[in-house]
Amino acid sequence: MNIENYKLRELEEKDNKEIERVIRACLIEFVADHEGTAWADPNLGRFSEIYNSDGNKYWVVEDSDGKIVGGVGIGDLGNADGVCELQKMYCLPQVRGLGVSHMLLETALNYAKRFYKKVYLETLENMTVAQRFYEKHGFCRIEKSLGNTGHFACDVCYIRDLDL
Repeated sequence: MNIENYKLRELEEKDNKEIERVIRACLIEFVADHEGTAWADPNLGRFSEIYNSDGNKYWVVEDSDGKIVGGVGIGDLGNADGVCELQKMYCLPQVRGLGVSHMLLETALNYAKRFYKKVYLETLENMTVAQRFYEKHGFCRIEKSLGNTGHFACDVCYIRDLDL
């Protein structure tokens, strides 16, 4: 399949459990199925409630059969003025390298520009391909976390200006 076989759209309530399944599968793959990661996030199955206000949105990508294969969110970081967080960006292995992640990231960043000046994200040291992807897209690694995301096991943080 190529990128034309995938459809990006805003998350709907019916997608909550399916995107949770995608995220959990990716977390298991990277041995991140534990406290301190998205695995233990109490909002994981409630995205349609969480991402439904200005400055907070989540998108999913579905394949030609309508199966969700990835997603990404933008959320207010809370205590960092003008900074949002790129949240829960995950894609299943079968769509990696096809442009799906790029499509998700560009959509999220374009949306974030309407409300924020910078975008922050947290990831794990063993997600080296993801780190290269973020760096390729203008993210700079920073030494300490911003805000209080609850993801204390995420040991790599990045930030990017949204006016790039």
